Amino acid sequence: MHHDTISPVNARAFHDPTLAFSRPNNPDDIIMLTKTVCAPQCNGRCFGRNPSECCHIECAGGCTGPLDTNCFACRNFNNSGSCAPQCPQTLIYNKHTFKLEPNPNAKYQYGSICVAQCPTNFLVDGSSCVSNCPSDKMEVEKNGVKRCEPCGGLCPKGVSCHGTGSTTRQTVDALNIDSFINCTKIQGSLHFLVTGIKGDDYNGVPPLDPEKLKIFNTVREITDMLSIQSWPENMSDLSVFSNLQTIQGRTLYKGYSLLVMKIPSLTSLGLRSLRKINDGGVYIKGNNNLCYHDTVNWTRLFSSSSLNEGHVCDPLCSSDGCWGPGPDQCQSCRKYSRGGTCVPDCMFLTGERREFASSSGECMPCHPECKVQEGKETCTGPGADECVACASLQDGPHCVSSCPEGVMGGEEVIFKYPNKQGRCEPCHVNCTQGSGRGSLFLSEYEWIFLLISNSPLCSLGSGAMVQELETALNHLVTVIPFAICLLHIRYSFNKS
Repeated sequence: MHHDTISPVNARAFHDPTLAFSRPNNPDDIIMLTKTVCAPQCNGRCFGRNPSECCHIECAGGCTGPLDTNCFACRNFNNSGSCAPQCPQTLIYNKHTFKLEPNPNAKYQYGSICVAQCPTNFLVDGSSCVSNCPSDKMEVEKNGVKRCEPCGGLCPKGVSCHGTGSTTRQTVDALNIDSFINCTKIQGSLHFLVTGIKGDDYNGVPPLDPEKLKIFNTVREITDMLSIQSWPENMSDLSVFSNLQTIQGRTLYKGYSLLVMKIPSLTSLGLRSLRKINDGGVYIKGNNNLCYHDTVNWTRLFSSSSLNEGHVCDPLCSSDGCWGPGPDQCQSCRKYSRGGTCVPDCMFLTGERREFASSSGECMPCHPECKVQEGKETCTGPGADECVACASLQDGPHCVSSCPEGVMGGEEVIFKYPNKQGRCEPCHVNCTQGSGRGSLFLSEYEWIFLLISNSPLCSLGSGAMVQELETALNHLVTVIPFAICLLHIRYSFNKS
C-alpha cells in the first residue's frame, strides 16, 4: 500500500570530504582547516592543494573534481547531476523575435531538484512545483497539467475550502465544521482527533454532533491527506466521504496520505468512490472490528500514470511492497530469495549447483561434497552431513573429498582408507602409516622379509613349523632368520 515519492536533496546531509584530514571540535577550527587545505584562489572547497584543484562555485560540501558534475552536493539546484544556480527557465529570450518564448528544455524547481515535470500530485506555479496555489491564483488544468493562474480579480470561493492541521485549526470540530458546507475540494488535509469528536473543555470546544459530519458528502478531492484517529461511537463506517474520489497526498504524515487508526466502532470503510491516491501510502491499523478493507486492491488506487509507466512492485515481491523497481527492491519476497533478490524458485532439482531453502525462504547452496541428484533434492541443509548422497567419500555422516590420513585423534594419529562403498574405514591396527584394511601395508620387519625373502636361510616351508617360528618371533634380535621365514610362510598362507 505504499507509493513512491520524490524526495528533495538536502545539501547539508552530505559528508564534507575537505574535513577528512581532521575532525576538530571547535567550528572555528573547521574554517581555518578549510583555508589551510585549499589554495587561496578557491572558494573554500577543493579536491587538492593546487590552485587548479578548486571545486566548482556551485558545489557545496566538497567535490572530486573541478566540474559542476563533480560536486558532493549542490549549493543551489541539481539539474540532472549538474549543479546550477537555477533550473532552466520556462521562458527564454529569442533574439530574432525580440520576445520571450517557451523554452523546450525548461525544468521546474522541486525542492532543490530540477525536474522536467512536476509530480502528478503537485501544481505548476511559474517555474516551481507547489502543493497549493497562492491566495491570488486559482488551480486550472490545461493539456493534462494542473497550473496556478491569476484569478483576474477575486478568486472564486465556496467550492474550495482550507483544511485542518494548522496550530489554530488542528482538527475538525464543532466550531469549524460549518466552514466545510458545500465544499467539493479540501485545500490541505482533514484531521479527526479526539479533541474534535468528543470536545475540548479546556478550549471551550463542545462535542461534535455526528449528524454534522454529513457535510462532507460533497467533498470529492483532498489535496493533502485524510487522517481519522477518532470517530463517533455510533457510526460504523466513513460513508460521509462516500463521494471522495481523489487524495492527492501533497503533504504526508510519515509517508501516508490515508490513515484510519484505532476506531473500535468501524465495521467497514464505506469509501465507495475513492479511485485515486496520487502519493503516499495507506495506514489502517488497530480497528478491531473492521472488515472488507483487506479485500481492496489498493495498488489500483495509486497514480495511474505511474502504473502505466511500469512503476509498480515486481511480481516476485510480497504484499509488503518495495523500495523501487525490480526483484532486488522488495521489502520481502512472495516465494524465495537469493542474495537479496527475489526468485520464483530455488535450484532444488535443476542447475549445476543445487540449493535448499532456509526457514526464511533464502536459497542456500548445498555443500560442495554433496552429489547432485536427478529428480529429487540434493540436500536438506548447508552441512556436509545433510547431503542425500556424497559426491566423493563418506566419513561417518559427513561427505568428504578424502579420508582422514595422519590427523590427530585424541592421543593417537588417525588413518582411514575408502572401502568399495566409498566409506572411510580405519586402517588395520598393524599399520603404521595407513593405506588399507589388512596387513598388506607391512611393518618394518615385514619390509626386511621382502628384501631378503630369497635368502637361502629360508628353507622352511611347512605349516608344521608355524607355531615354532611364531614363538621365535618374540626373540627377533637373536633369531632374525627364523622370523623372516615365519613372515614368508604367513604371507604365503594369506595369499592362498
